[in-house]
Amino acid sequence: MNNRPVELEVTNLCKYYNAGRKRVLKAVDDISFVIHKGETLGIVGESGCGKTTCGKTCIGMLQPTSGQVKYQGKDVHHLTKKERFDFSGKVQMIFQDPYASLDPHQKVYDIVAEGIRIHKLAQTKEEEERMVLELLDMVGLNSEHAMRNVHEFSGGQRQRIGIARALAVNPEFLFCDEPISALDVSIQAQIINLLMKLQKEKDLTMLFIAHDLSMVKHISDRIAVMYLGNMVELSPSSDLYRKPLHPYTEALLSAVPIADPKASRERKKIMLTGDVPSPVNPPAGCRFSGRCSRCTDICLNKRPELKEIEPGHFVACHLYNNL
Repeated sequence: MNNRPVELEVTNLCKYYNAGRKRVLKAVDDISFVIHKGETLGIVGESGCGKTTCGKTCIGMLQPTSGQVKYQGKDVHHLTKKERFDFSGKVQMIFQDPYASLDPHQKVYDIVAEGIRIHKLAQTKEEEERMVLELLDMVGLNSEHAMRNVHEFSGGQRQRIGIARALAVNPEFLFCDEPISALDVSIQAQIINLLMKLQKEKDLTMLFIAHDLSMVKHISDRIAVMYLGNMVELSPSSDLYRKPLHPYTEALLSAVPIADPKASRERKKIMLTGDVPSPVNPPAGCRFSGRCSRCTDICLNKRPELKEIEPGHFVACHLYNNL
């Protein structure tokens, strides 16, 4: 049980889009969770499940269709102008693609210094320069990189620049939107280790979006699994890997590579059949019912609620309704 204060509280969050011809795309559909101070919550799921939309709505980049998001007790989507400015200093985002999120012709120094200037964190030019160089050192870059243009750097180096930019305003909360998916496998572990090191040093709270369960395990205290706009399982990281409860989570974990060749051969891989339903016309009951080998009549007709089956372990599945 986490006794630290709640940093982010999400209640019945929905984000729908008009898909034309009176159709509605339910990208995020009635999701609730909390993130405690200093904790990392990982959200995983297939592409298109709504995890990035959920994250962007949580930090105020998107307006919700319904529901509420509170950060440190204040409604993220109903802040005054001053509160919004303060919020932008406390909450920062690390983007998925470092090639698209950074201006390739801008100097590294100016990218990192931008937030310092906007929030007036340095009193003099000398102090600003010291802060920028400290940030670059913090993310594993050196002072000679500061005056070079972004296009001169590799993908891993660009992501480090993006992290330095996010840290420049001394944030308390980081939204990491698949920050390693565009990087080479050899670089991914370096960025994960860097984020874990920075979180420990600065007591950061993080919402970490990923589709790679093997990576998200190392950085997350708890993991939420999303499927077609719904949250189907929420659990401490170790419990999810030891004992997944939802059939979809079981299938995801069965596909994660493991280093032991013998264990890999003996492990049963779960092959999902059928296609992912359209979020414009989802099934009436459980969203996963059409691909689940254990589907029953109730699964087709009634949507399961997210319930706590074991301490801290929640699942939305009719298999556990009688427990």
